[in-house]
Amino acid sequence: MYKNLATALRAACVSALAGAVFISPVFSQTGAAAPRAAPAEPVKAGFVYVSPITEAGWTRQHEEGRKAVEAALGSQVRTTFVENVAEGADAERVIRDLAATGHQIIFTPSFGYMEPTLKVAQDYPNVKFESITGYKTAANVAVANARYYEGRYLAGIAAGRMSKTGVAGYVAGFPIPEVLQGINAFTLGMRSVNPQATVKVVWINVWFDPPRERDAAMVLFNQDVDVIAFHTGSTAVMAAAQERGKMAVAYHSDMRRTGPDAQIVAVTHQWGPYYTERVRAVQNGTWKSAALWGGVREGMIRVGDFGSRVPAAVQQEVLAAQKAIGAGRLQPFRAGKAPVRDSEGHEVIAAGQALSDAQILQMNWLVEGVQGKLAR
Repeated sequence: MYKNLATALRAACVSALAGAVFISPVFSQTGAAAPRAAPAEPVKAGFVYVSPITEAGWTRQHEEGRKAVEAALGSQVRTTFVENVAEGADAERVIRDLAATGHQIIFTPSFGYMEPTLKVAQDYPNVKFESITGYKTAANVAVANARYYEGRYLAGIAAGRMSKTGVAGYVAGFPIPEVLQGINAFTLGMRSVNPQATVKVVWINVWFDPPRERDAAMVLFNQDVDVIAFHTGSTAVMAAAQERGKMAVAYHSDMRRTGPDAQIVAVTHQWGPYYTERVRAVQNGTWKSAALWGGVREGMIRVGDFGSRVPAAVQQEVLAAQKAIGAGRLQPFRAGKAPVRDSEGHEVIAAGQALSDAQILQMNWLVEGVQGKLAR
């Protein structure tokens, strides 16, 4: 997850993209140098989590990734995790402690961990670090992130089909590019099946605060919203939808246990294959610093886990669109015959054109159909 000044992030992301060396999107057989014999001792891998491990959400998906590493490598790996670590000084202390206690690779999945990771990496050049959602690399620091917006577009299709009012809500953490990508893709997906659909956004300026997440959802439900999405870290919005008899898109994880009647679909993040491949690379001596921005095609983003209220025809439509994205036939940020405009009426994607990765990474606008403005 991210937490930083949006303007600085936009510029830095574009710069990082221009100089990035992207690793293979296939999480086996990367074409690296011939592996050496496995070390006698298991690889020690550390994981730092920004929130507590709950039954679903951002941290849960990274915890599932850690478990996948253990399942895949067995006795060849020993993992350690530290949960609920605040970004900043606390993060540096925890990361440094993991490096000092013999961990050979450390995963730090939160944007606010990027600078502490880089700082510790300078002092431990023989330790490998994976800055998840970061954008700055070093000789012993790799970065990886997912194209969450691809799943958001697909969820928008489902929400557009299920909404009776044509009004969706969106509980959002911070107005930074990743979040804006998600809001815009969700809106475009929704309007692809209902051109008059609108999306109302509430910013809460925090990633994990279940009471505030719930309150924001309730505010939206009082404004004709009958479907809701969110970019926060808990299940609180899904629980609120279940309580109010509304529908919601799960994010990060499948949340049907929380919202058995509310969930439309889940946008899930799949970290296990990537984490396993990177630990294996440390094990066989082929690890290299790199950058990856993977999505549906790479298996890092998946949409599914439909709720019981979603008709089979809608499920099939969404899954067909997911296949089209994976094959490159569908791009959420490509305009059709008409240009795409922002919420203030300015053209942001010319007719028949698609945004480049650099343009997506520096996104600083809300698409037409989103109610609200961004602070400039």
